[in-house]
Amino acid sequence: MEPTTTEARSVAVLIAPYAPTIIHFRGALIQALQKHGYQVLVLAPDYTPETEQAVRNLGAVPISFPLQRTGMNPLQDLRTLFYLYYFFKNYRPKMIFSYNIKPVIYGILAGALAKVPNRCALITGLGHTFMPNKSLKHSLVTKLTTALYRTALRHAQSVMFQNKDDLQEMLDLGLVSSEKAVLVGATGVSLDDFRPAPPVLEPITFTLAARLLREKGIPEFAQAARHIKAKYPNTRFWLLGGLDTNPSALTQSEVEAWVKEGILEWFGQVPDVRPYFAQTSVYVLPSYYREGVPRSTQEAMAMARPVITTDAPGCRETVVDGVNGYLVPVRDVEALVQAMERFIQEPRLIITMGQASRKLAEERFDVHQINRRILEVIGGLSEEK
Repeated sequence: MEPTTTEARSVAVLIAPYAPTIIHFRGALIQALQKHGYQVLVLAPDYTPETEQAVRNLGAVPISFPLQRTGMNPLQDLRTLFYLYYFFKNYRPKMIFSYNIKPVIYGILAGALAKVPNRCALITGLGHTFMPNKSLKHSLVTKLTTALYRTALRHAQSVMFQNKDDLQEMLDLGLVSSEKAVLVGATGVSLDDFRPAPPVLEPITFTLAARLLREKGIPEFAQAARHIKAKYPNTRFWLLGGLDTNPSALTQSEVEAWVKEGILEWFGQVPDVRPYFAQTSVYVLPSYYREGVPRSTQEAMAMARPVITTDAPGCRETVVDGVNGYLVPVRDVEALVQAMERFIQEPRLIITMGQASRKLAEERFDVHQINRRILEVIGGLSEEK
């Protein structure tokens, strides 16, 4: 399938930071856009034949484009900007929808230069760049990113946020105007695809699924596992996720050391988390990464799993403390251990809090409800046609 430049069908361009996440994170949105007559072109780096075919199976067009996901290489970033500009000039889309830092910055800037009529950005968390760090390099990167955001978002028609903390911070920093800023909520999950699974009471299994970044709370998860397994040796701790190129990424040797010690079982990057969540008692995400709203937590909740997570932006959106799980302070291993022990000592909480998680997922994280809101923001559309 090749893109078309005919006026018979409006072109929408979705700009993604990483091809393997497209179907999982934006598949339902792509389908919703197509229902409104858009031909959807999906730009992303890191395409494989499998991910390209998955996008085609949705009826969209996969297109590789140059993007260095991490790092600040001016030449590489200029290459991204010019590629997007010429792409937009050639295909003349009616709308662009970009998410993640670099796709937002360079997608909106290139779209403005190419006079794309409708330029939409989704802020899916502030990430590593906006976390406290005293190093000079981090400070410079933060200042540069802030300046680029301020410039780019001035040219966006709408800037959508997944949590109120990010929205307020970007307002306070003057990076976006209140007229453009809209809270749309989490990415959402298909509640039909992620169905409740029977509770797992024996052996009690704590699972964390994330990119292997320190700020996802993985070292704290490992430390808590060490404490718990010393007292309750039959408990299991599962880690799902692949190695990453982010500056804060864990090394393979670090993760393998925990495995060798016998405190974690590491399954690497898995194609489908559902079989693992079905064998999970409690989902744990001790993140302080500046999440949007963590997708993995939403999936675990939809499958009726209680949650332990941090009282941090994005993460706190998923838990009503004491109802469907517990909120703990960031980087507080002792509090994390105490929360885990509650489920071990009172396993009935796995059942009742799991049921509460599913109810909250139905109320807050239905992907179709969230996409309806996004479509209304980007063009006065409704998901129902």
